[in-house]
Formats: sequence, C-alpha cells, structure tokens
Amino acid sequence: MTDDPPALAEPMRDEGVARHPQKRRRVRNPATWVRGGGLSNLIFLAPMLIVFAVFSWGPIVQSVVMSFQKTNLVTPAVFVGFDNFAKVLADPNLGTAIVNTLYFAGLALVFGFPLPIILAVLMSEVKRGKGLYSALAYMPVVIPPVVAVLLWTVFYDASPNGVFNVILGSFGIPPQPWLQSSATAMPSIVIEATWAAAGGSIIIYLAALIGVPPELYDAAEVDGAGIWRKIWHVTLPQLRGVLFIMLILQVIATSQVFLEPYLFTGGGPNNATLTILLLIYRYAFQNSLGGAYGEATALSLMLAIFLGVLSFAYFKLTERWSTN
Repeated sequence: MTDDPPALAEPMRDEGVARHPQKRRRVRNPATWVRGGGLSNLIFLAPMLIVFAVFSWGPIVQSVVMSFQKTNLVTPAVFVGFDNFAKVLADPNLGTAIVNTLYFAGLALVFGFPLPIILAVLMSEVKRGKGLYSALAYMPVVIPPVVAVLLWTVFYDASPNGVFNVILGSFGIPPQPWLQSSATAMPSIVIEATWAAAGGSIIIYLAALIGVPPELYDAAEVDGAGIWRKIWHVTLPQLRGVLFIMLILQVIATSQVFLEPYLFTGGGPNNATLTILLLIYRYAFQNSLGGAYGEATALSLMLAIFLGVLSFAYFKLTERWSTN
C-alpha cells in the first residue's frame, strides 16, 4: 500500500485587493501658502523680480507703446497708430538693409558655422597642449569688440602697405580695396565677425564632444572607418541637438549685426553694409534732438516679431530631428 503524495497547498487567494487609503488633499489657501514658506520665498525673489521688470520688461513695454507714437523724447508724444510702420515699410533703405542683413547672415553661416565645428573636432584629437589651443581659440572673445574692430581696420588698410595687402603681395596678388569697395566690404566684415565669435562656439563644441561615448569611435575604427567617416557617422549625429541650438542662435545673432558695420564703414560704401539694426540706429540718432524714435521702435518691433516667429517655427520643425 503506497502512501498518497501529500496534497499541494493551494495558493492563497486574495479575497480582495487591499486599498490604500486615499491621501486627503490639502486645501490651498493664503494661510497654508504662508505657512509653507511661500511668503519668505517671495520676499527673497522680490528684488530680482523688481529689477527684471524695471530693466527688462519695462523698456519692452515702453518700446511697444512708442512704436505707435510720434516722439523724439523731447517734445510731447503724439499717438499716430500704424503710421510709423507704414513709413518704415515705405522707406527705400529698408529693402537694402534687409538684403544686406540676409547677405551677411548667409556668408556668416556658410563660413562661420562649420569652422568652429571643424576646429573643435581637430582640437579634440590633439593629445598634448589641448588647454593651450583652447585658450588661443578663445582669445578673440576676450578682446573687447571695439578694440578688435579698430585693430582689424588697420589690417584692412587698402594701400599697398596694409597688413593684409602686404601678405597678399608676397603671393603675387594685387592689393585689395577691402572696406573701400561695395563688392568686398561685406565679406571683409564677415571675416572679422567670424574670427571674433568662433572662440565661444569652439568651447561649446569641445564641451559637447566630451559627452560622446568613446566606444562609438572604437567600434567605427574596428569597422575600418577613417577620421572623416568617424566625424560624419559618429561625431555629428551625437552633436545633433547642440548643432540645432547653435544654428538658431547664430541666425538670431547675425540678424542683429550692428557693431561691425557701424565701426568699419558706417553702412557704406553706397549703403553696401547697411543692416537692419544700423537703419534703426539712423532712425533714432540721425539728428541730435530730432530722432524718429517711433519709427525706430516700430522697425525694432517688426524685427523682434519676425525672429520670434522664426525661432518658434524652427524649433517645431527640428523638434523630432534634434532628438532622434
């Protein structure tokens, strides 16, 4: 007679899932907000909020109001509605300024956008002296912009004894007019602006390159990829998000170029370097007491709206590309 196997214990069945008692919602009212530290936080934030409102939003609101007024900040302001916008749009110099600004932005993107990426990648491959090269690349950013422009004005001397013309003469190239010609003035400004702004972008790209996993480069090297294939298939895809941000920042910066055309040429020769911000400056300060501040703020408002819409559309179009 065999013993029956012991009966397997049946698994315990839950008669019901234990329900956690719901947490009672706290009623938010001024008293609980004060007891939770909200008032003390507001007191600490108040100085910063006041300064930000007075020095940031205050001028913005005032500019919007002034764009609908005829004023030179001396005589009483007169409300004129959209007359300032109509005068700006009818100004023949506006089309010239827009074309010149687009020309500058296009040249700056073609030459100034890929150059920092290339230099950053090359500097990341350097084994020794990387700190020295980084300091040298960032040096133009440290130099005050006005000093840099005045220094380059000496370099751009159109005479045969000018610094750049002497260098070109050693290769048998005749002297160039540089800033004195309508054809070469804007490219000359782009060269200086690229030199002045590339250092900051290089530092940002070098910091982003640190986050690229080295295993990806090792895998690409095992597959027989050379330096350019590693850059194209590993480096650039890993920097996609940073590249998209830097691109829109450069577009915004080049659309607001003012210092270089103002100091180099004053908008000349023959308005060849007249930009939108330089035109705004002429509206506001062309006369000592008779500046058309209403027209200047109207053009500034139109530029701000355009850049805002452009940035919004750009981020919407590149939202998926920058993250995939």
